[in-house]
This record gives sequence, C-alpha cells and structure tokens, in this order.
Amino acid sequence: MNLDHVLDDALARPAAQSMVGRTALVAGGGLSGPDGSIGFSTSWLFAREGARVVIADRDPDAAARAVALITQHGGEAVALTGDVTNDADCERLVAEAVAAWGSLDALVTTVGRGDIDGILDVDRDLWDQIIDVNLTSAWQLIRHASAVLPSGGTIVTTSSGAAQSRGPGMPYSVAKAGLEQLTIGAAATLAPRGIRANAVRVGTIWSTFASRAFSQEVREARKTLVALRTEGNVWDIASAITFLSGDRSRWITGQVLTVDGGGPTPAPPGHKS
Repeated sequence: MNLDHVLDDALARPAAQSMVGRTALVAGGGLSGPDGSIGFSTSWLFAREGARVVIADRDPDAAARAVALITQHGGEAVALTGDVTNDADCERLVAEAVAAWGSLDALVTTVGRGDIDGILDVDRDLWDQIIDVNLTSAWQLIRHASAVLPSGGTIVTTSSGAAQSRGPGMPYSVAKAGLEQLTIGAAATLAPRGIRANAVRVGTIWSTFASRAFSQEVREARKTLVALRTEGNVWDIASAITFLSGDRSRWITGQVLTVDGGGPTPAPPGHKS
C-alpha cells in the first residue's frame, strides 16, 4: 500500500526558509546597545528566513547599523525612521514599507518602555507616555497595517510577564495586559480575512532593555527565580516571533506565547530549590 499521500503537506517536507517572498516591518528593529534587542534579533532572523525586512526605528543610526549587518551577510533590508507613538508616523511607515518592496506581509512591534513607578504614584503625563509607547503605538501600527496586509499576513506584538503580575500595579503592567487583549481582539477581527495575530510574552531575559534597569547583582538574582534556573536572551524571543510570523505557524492565531524558561516558580516550602 502506498501511503505517500499522508506526507502531502508543506509541513511534512524538509525544513526550508519559512518567510521567503514575504515583506516584514519590524518596529524597533534597529541595532543599539551592547546587549542586543528583540527588534534587531527578529530582523536578523527574518532575513535569514528569506524575508525582505523593513527596519523602523526612531534612531536612524541604529536602523542603519542593522541594515548594514543584515545586507553584509546576504539579507535584504531597508531602514525607515519614525516615532511609533505618533499616528501619522505609523501610517507613513506602513506606506513606505509597502513602497519599498511592493507589499507588506508581516508586522512586528517590539517597541516598549519599562517603569517601576506605581499606578497611583505616576502623574498623568508619565501615565500617558507609558501607555502610548507600550500599547497605543501597537494599536496604531496594527490599524494601518491591517489595511494592506493580505490573506496569510501576520501580526506579532511583544508583551511581558508583567502583564500577569500579581504584585503592586504599574502602568507598564497595565499597558502590557492591554496589549495582549488588543492582539487577541485583532486576531478575531482579522481572522475572516486570513490574517493572523499573536503576542509573545517575554520572561526574564537579558537585553539592552534589561541592562538599563537592573544591576549585575539583580541580574544574577533574577536567574534563580526562573524554573530552568537559566537566563534567556533576545534570540529566544526573536525565535518565537519568527515562528509565529512564518509558514510553520499557519494555524495559530489569537494566542499569547509565553517564553520565560518556565516562569518565576520558587520552590514550595520543604522542597530544595
């Protein structure tokens, strides 16, 4: 009996580049800081998987460095500059991404700003700033990108374990929780058009973002709170984003994928840590 027909699916064939022919816009994709960023790592992996990458960043030098490194290694990338907290800039970035390569197939937003001030301690200006950077910017990009994304298009947002925090409230946590619901809602709204939307919830990783907030002493302590007792990095997150943006995740939408090494799970009393 010939059973070859059971293998008649692209996912059963030898692995190939998962984003060939796709154009991706990565907000916050520039190369800056000594410890790397989720945005640049995502841009790099997208190019490795065959995508044409549009790197959007408010820092033109960071965007140019990212493009230079990607193209030096055989990838295709262009740089755009803009402030994603500005709705007009978001609209322009999407339009220029389409103009650069003729289409837009994937949107990733990695822009974020952390803060440890409490929800009852911040003033209105700081509240608005944190909500704008972490939540409103993504809404603006999704709104404009959804107008041009085709069937098969993808959206991935970058959330944080703070979205599930049971500790004292912070505007950052509120914004990230809202970002997850925004993504889930976008997935349901866009599903009839064949567009997928997912979020990656980032755990305890080390990155330029983290290095600006935590000392090396705190860094070591954070590792002990992770179930795997190891520290993740930007490549762990970028790999998850790449998976959710490519062909291998074709039937996944409306999900929040947690990438956190098992999460903050201290041993219960009486157990060895």
